[in-house]
Amino acid sequence: MAKVIMIQGTMSNAGKSLLVAGLCRIFRQDGYRVAPFKSQNMALNSYITEEGLEMGRAQVMQAEAAGIRPMVCMNPILLKPTNHTGSQVIVNGEVLGNMSARDYFAYKKNLIPDIKKAFHKLEEMADIIVIEGAGSPAEVNLRENDIVNMGMAEMVDAPVLLVGDIDRGGVFAQLLGTLLLLEEEEKHRVKGLIINKFRGDKTILDPGIEILEKKGKIPVAGVVPYMELSLEDEDSLTERFDKKEQGVIDLAVIHYPRISNFTDFHVFEQMEEVSVRYVTSVAQLGNPDMIFLPGSKNTMGDLKWMRQNGLEAVIKRKAQEIPVCGICGGYQMLGCQISDPEGVEEGGSMWGMELLPTVTELKEQKVRAQVEGTVNEMDGVLAAVSGKEYAGYEIHMGHTCFENGEEIHTPVVSGNDGKVYGSYIHGIFDKGTIAADIVRALAEKKGICLENLTTEEYQKFKEKQYDKLADILRESLDMEGIYGMLKEANLE
Repeated sequence: MAKVIMIQGTMSNAGKSLLVAGLCRIFRQDGYRVAPFKSQNMALNSYITEEGLEMGRAQVMQAEAAGIRPMVCMNPILLKPTNHTGSQVIVNGEVLGNMSARDYFAYKKNLIPDIKKAFHKLEEMADIIVIEGAGSPAEVNLRENDIVNMGMAEMVDAPVLLVGDIDRGGVFAQLLGTLLLLEEEEKHRVKGLIINKFRGDKTILDPGIEILEKKGKIPVAGVVPYMELSLEDEDSLTERFDKKEQGVIDLAVIHYPRISNFTDFHVFEQMEEVSVRYVTSVAQLGNPDMIFLPGSKNTMGDLKWMRQNGLEAVIKRKAQEIPVCGICGGYQMLGCQISDPEGVEEGGSMWGMELLPTVTELKEQKVRAQVEGTVNEMDGVLAAVSGKEYAGYEIHMGHTCFENGEEIHTPVVSGNDGKVYGSYIHGIFDKGTIAADIVRALAEKKGICLENLTTEEYQKFKEKQYDKLADILRESLDMEGIYGMLKEANLE
């Protein structure tokens, strides 16, 4: 049987996902077969496995760090918020249905057999399983029938490392307050505390750490510095949305309320010459070199949001001068009409942005598939990627065809004399030189030569980031103590 260790946090965005990824990388480097696991994830960034099943992107990132292919058993329950009080519930990679928060809270105990089955499947192929919690174990209103924090730890008898985020202040109160709210048997599971995202001289923390260990009666297993890494993070609290600086080539991604799969644009962020800005208003949009409309969990609602705040009108004007590209939900918005006869989102129909000669009908059946091929012949700035190989995945609830009813057989649709583009394929920019070719074409349009564009194959870039993460954690964490927690579980 695999040995387990669990990372829980004092709050959301405390750094659990990266720490799990880093430990997966370290254990892999040390010769163990390792796998990540998160029983329940809430995120709009999702991924489609080889089997056509849907899972959270954070566990995909962790699987990459572990050197194994992503499998839906790493994330058996995925919640994709549809509004402030409800989510689409995905179990074992397939849609179970939409539920309100209250209904799901009452229902979730029925999913324990699915969680156990998924975990046992991982046990068959791993020496070590690194488990990620969600939010905080001190959310006492959610303790009943908990399946993701201490309830999960109890289910598989896992030792817990509790991590707090010092960057947002009050880390000692975070950690001690969390311990105070735990039941005695829950507190007994916590074997170490981690202070994350520290900036500055670590010795300044020493008096606080001494008091923390004295009052908490649990050792501090490490102080992890604030890390400048380019790896995928959770969608709701990502710091990517706060970056506003403009590079030589400036890319604007529309950040509507239900944005999903913004990981499509991470490949551009590795290029020093490029800025990727997430904008929510006309004032923030400015004068970018290219505009992206990303995926959306509610295409009609987010298009209405753009229509109401003026972004739609401005984007339509700018589409006469600069390229605009929509992916998935953004692609649907660019068409002439979106209809929802089955009430998948809001029911009824509405006009699209009328920048592509397409119409979309939303359907209950979700399309889930990995895809690969070559980009069709394109005009305009994307002519540079015509014939290039791509690989990605489709995940959408809707069928899109040309306005005259003709089926679409190309991965990318273009319009407006080669200034507007749309595709259902997530990850279409990741393979080979596609992203770099787009950036060079945008630079050439501005009269700038970027022959020495700082870029490399995206997967190789990510591998270096995982190794960097592991190096930092080896220096920052008491790895001997962490291995000791595993040895207590008779790890050979």
